[in-house]
Amino acid sequence: MTSSSEPEGALGGIKVIDLSRVLAGPYATQMMADHGAEVIKVEPPAGDMTRDWGPPFVGDVSAYYAGLNRNKQHLSLDLSRDEGRAVLLRMLADADVLVENFKAGTMERWGLSPETLAELFPGLVYCRITGFGTTGPMGGMPGYDAVLQAYSGIMSINGEPGGGPLKAAMPIVDLTTGMLAFSGVLLALHERTRSGRGQLVDLALLDAAVSLLHPSGANFFMDGKLPTRLGNGHPNVTPYQTFQTRSGDSLFVGGGNDRQFAALCRYLGEPEIADDPRFATNADRMAHREELAAVINRLMEGIDLDEAARSMLAHGVPASRVQTLDEVFTDPQVLHRNMIEEIDGYRLLGVPVKLDRTPGSVRTAPRSHGADTVEVLRAHGYPDVEIEELLGSGIVLEPAEGKARI
Repeated sequence: MTSSSEPEGALGGIKVIDLSRVLAGPYATQMMADHGAEVIKVEPPAGDMTRDWGPPFVGDVSAYYAGLNRNKQHLSLDLSRDEGRAVLLRMLADADVLVENFKAGTMERWGLSPETLAELFPGLVYCRITGFGTTGPMGGMPGYDAVLQAYSGIMSINGEPGGGPLKAAMPIVDLTTGMLAFSGVLLALHERTRSGRGQLVDLALLDAAVSLLHPSGANFFMDGKLPTRLGNGHPNVTPYQTFQTRSGDSLFVGGGNDRQFAALCRYLGEPEIADDPRFATNADRMAHREELAAVINRLMEGIDLDEAARSMLAHGVPASRVQTLDEVFTDPQVLHRNMIEEIDGYRLLGVPVKLDRTPGSVRTAPRSHGADTVEVLRAHGYPDVEIEELLGSGIVLEPAEGKARI
């Protein structure tokens, strides 16, 4: 998949079979693919359900699907049938990693449990993603990002003071699980260089969600107090929130330590506020949070947002305008960091992990359902006559425009 003019990537030579769908698994495997792994995305005949999560669409590729499935080969395979599972086993013969997020018990029902595959392929790293894990009181229950935001307590601490619980706008549980899956697979591959053996990498959305409860969890362990919803505020530091400017726009301002708070007071034109006994230390400021917010809101009324957004950081004050996505995606620093990529008519988020010798890259766009079915089968030694039989029986599918390729 990588052209000769491009660096191989840190995971060059690693082969990943991606049976996952929706978000956490595909996000993890996309990161592997970005860094050079050969990732074969295996979809059922109906396709990954997120292909339908639109508009907007380009062909049968929704924006949701496009954001998680670049740099992959796309194979359509019916794993519910013995013949489909036989194709999968053939692909696993030289694979390094398998990623799946089926409902707990599905792989066991198909005779493809982690234990079975470990016997067949001792070096295989098997990454399993479930909602609540496979054992325990909730073991095997289906998991969804918003459900886990509620179950884990994330929703209870998110929202405005006096308001109700609020879901985070991004699917933070799924995304975090995907990043942890990526990390876990790399850990297992690293350990394999010593032992020669693969292992099960077991991820649960619940575990990922609970791991995000910092600092609220640490605070609760220490003082036993349930956190209150603070909107854009911080449970341990103040000021650390958004304020309204005279233009009516929002400016995030932080004073994480006494030096930064003093710099903020100087910037706002009243340096003596930093010497007020109510605000001398962060503990003092936390005890007088509402009084301090009122003082800063008053001073913010005279702030020019555009000027402040450019100069507060230079004055040692953590600050930023609250930008909208159209502003973010044209921001010079975002573009400088190559966080917007364009390929084959798609605009995609860039690769966040930068390596200087073996950088990640966006090489192929997300593709139609089954777009690489024939090529993948050929690469695994299937002659054209057998491919025709698999296509004819519906074990594998290819797009309508690809029917004449054999």
